[in-house]
Amino acid sequence: MRSSYKKDDVILLLKDITGLVEPQPTKERERLIQSGKHYSEMLPIEYVPTEKYMETYYEALKVYSEPVARAVGVVADKIVNAKGKDVVLVSLARAGIPIGILIKRYIKFKYDIDVPHYSISIIRGRGIDDNAMKYLLKKFEPGQLLFVDGWIGKGAILNELKKDIAAYDGVSSDIAVIADPANVTKLCGTHEDILIPSSCLNSTVSGLISRTFLRDDIIGKDDFHGAVYYGELKDADLSYQFIEAIEKHFVIDDEKINDDDTKISINRFWDSSNVNTDCDIDNSDVQSQNNKKEKIILLKGIDEVRKIAADFRIDDINFIKPGIGEATRVLLRRVPWKVLVGEKYKNAKELRHLIRLADEKNVPIEYYPLNNYKCCGIIKKMSDV
Repeated sequence: MRSSYKKDDVILLLKDITGLVEPQPTKERERLIQSGKHYSEMLPIEYVPTEKYMETYYEALKVYSEPVARAVGVVADKIVNAKGKDVVLVSLARAGIPIGILIKRYIKFKYDIDVPHYSISIIRGRGIDDNAMKYLLKKFEPGQLLFVDGWIGKGAILNELKKDIAAYDGVSSDIAVIADPANVTKLCGTHEDILIPSSCLNSTVSGLISRTFLRDDIIGKDDFHGAVYYGELKDADLSYQFIEAIEKHFVIDDEKINDDDTKISINRFWDSSNVNTDCDIDNSDVQSQNNKKEKIILLKGIDEVRKIAADFRIDDINFIKPGIGEATRVLLRRVPWKVLVGEKYKNAKELRHLIRLADEKNVPIEYYPLNNYKCCGIIKKMSDV
């Protein structure tokens, strides 16, 4: 599979389907998805963002590269502690790939270990790439594999992973992420809904590859899941600029990682001083935690999503995409109905790119009392259009 990534950073277990799939406009894809066609059978049109939006991206990268680097270090230490030095990183294409590269580089930086890093596809409702899993299990022991993604929204992909991995003896469904506002994994850099700048862009920050694709006429029974390489966008490629902007802030933190008390202090990087940054909380349904300014009630992300569904009379929770990363995706490649922004984050710097996108696409912003998340994208029901 072609990409702009170096093979020393990641090996992509994907089939190159460049030129085999005609991309479709966003509204056409959305109508087909909502009429029953699976999203993995289509690809969106990739485009270079506007100059104004890119200014917002560069600002986000400048401001948030240091806290993201800190989160990378926290989760990398947890990975080494949990899996040992023989771990094999398996990132979920495509959002997980740059995060996998950063974790791999941090482990090399701190431990002087060059861990293998592969990337495979998992598709909600279709499952993990069985051929890619078989390939990995021929090369490595099942217990060495650890899945990596960028963030967790409401946990749909994690649920898919847990269901699929049951078929592979000895392989853990644990997943390591930078941000887990859904409160469903301990292998995270933070439970706060932080801005990971790579979430602001599509292929131009992800090795110039598309999201993964699965359709029987193009992907054979012995093939890996597919992806397109957008070589025509090489002049706009920022994949390594993003990685290097984070990497330059790596520091070695020799504090012992304790599964019950790991904290990442990121409040000093932005204006949200009253948010939870305790990374290893007990995942009970409802919890409370004392904060200097207020007492925060922490739900699992899915509980908050269900509340949003009830408040806005949304029948299908798949229309609700919580968290900065997921809300950004809604604006970039779906047809949005509205964006919810947490009432206490009206002027938050980490949401400027989101506000810019919503303004460009004439999507209304509504302020709403969010707890786990700073924002939430809601997809438009096309039958209402």
